[in-house]
Amino acid sequence: MLQPLAIVFYERLMPGSQLVNRLQDLNYRVLALNNPALLHATVRREMPLLLFADLAARGDVCGAIERIKADAATSHLPVIAFAPDQDAALLEAARKAGASLTVGESALSGHLDPLLEQALRVD
Repeated sequence: MLQPLAIVFYERLMPGSQLVNRLQDLNYRVLALNNPALLHATVRREMPLLLFADLAARGDVCGAIERIKADAATSHLPVIAFAPDQDAALLEAARKAGASLTVGESALSGHLDPLLEQALRVD
């Protein structure tokens, strides 16, 4: 059986490694990255089913999301961006950059299944 690929960009072990483990438990192949400069090229090459992006990581994560969404070959990719619950400014910046969903870390860990369903829904 073919496993769908999810790319998870993170630097912080929590919630990043926890998310990787949960996705693997849901039978996803997971490619973990920790350099936002590599996100766009990796998405173009690997063509994942979805991307998770830790907004609290160093580097221009929102800029990487913008590049992904501006590229016709990758603009369809659902991007779930997450940040510490209290950081509304980061979540708003990701929305403006084109993230499909933005969530606080507690929602990410507590509601992964519905988030995946919402992100992958075809309207």
